Amino acid sequence: MKYGIYYAYWEKEWGGNFLPYIKKCAELGFDALEVACGAFHLSDDQTFRELNAMAQYYGMKLTGGYGPRPEHNLASTDETMVKNAFAFYSDIFRKMELAGIDRIGGALYSYWPVDFSKKFDKHADTERSIKRMSQLADIASNHGITLCMETLNRFEGYMLNDHNECIKYVKAVNKPNVKVMLDTFHMNIEEDSLTEAIRDSGNLLGHFHIGEANRRCPYPQSRMNWTSIGNSLREIGYNEYIVMEPFVRMGGQVGHDVSLWRDLSHGADDNQLDADAAYSVNYIRSIIGP
Repeated sequence: MKYGIYYAYWEKEWGGNFLPYIKKCAELGFDALEVACGAFHLSDDQTFRELNAMAQYYGMKLTGGYGPRPEHNLASTDETMVKNAFAFYSDIFRKMELAGIDRIGGALYSYWPVDFSKKFDKHADTERSIKRMSQLADIASNHGITLCMETLNRFEGYMLNDHNECIKYVKAVNKPNVKVMLDTFHMNIEEDSLTEAIRDSGNLLGHFHIGEANRRCPYPQSRMNWTSIGNSLREIGYNEYIVMEPFVRMGGQVGHDVSLWRDLSHGADDNQLDADAAYSVNYIRSIIGP
């Protein structure tokens, strides 16, 4: 297993400079840092070479995440917009390769967060998305990148809400670099059983996010059964990334997009956030294993 954390735990805006977080997370006991890829098009190639060099220096892995903006919605009926989305992804895949990032996860099949005031046709949107994801997978494959389809709860997305829908989608795309992505926060809302969802996903599971039901860092007094979750991951032979995605601070675009309207950090400063993250990764590693 490789244990990581999403940089936005410390940030209120998407994007920014990820370099300082590589050293920070290595010192806190993480194996990996997950970064937001949505603004990669704004940076030059040297930025990503530096990310790669820094990660190698500290023995860290990098993973990517993206909640696609509406203009990158692969399920859209607007063919021109979809064409532009392919150009956008082609650019960030190339830059991901420069940075040594081999996977990207999120609602890549659609967009996030969904505007539910707009009408949608789930079946037709899904069919368009499957066709285009198959094409996108070939582009990603040229750069050694795996695309991980994240199931989202009903309040943030409509296309893939549970593992069954995600498995069906991934099998329909039928590309070796398109995988299932599960997140315990979303699973807690949508799944009848978190452990069954993991077991059913089996070797299709390509990425795994963890966090408490309220999106805090995992901790021993949790109502989430981390022991059972870890047992299920080991049962299917999962040995990829386990990435914490905690959101505890209000404010900024991050707080708005994840609907964080109260301070879950209890007023913590950066030093306390660091201590909480270090404690959490040590705890999870002791439960799930190396």
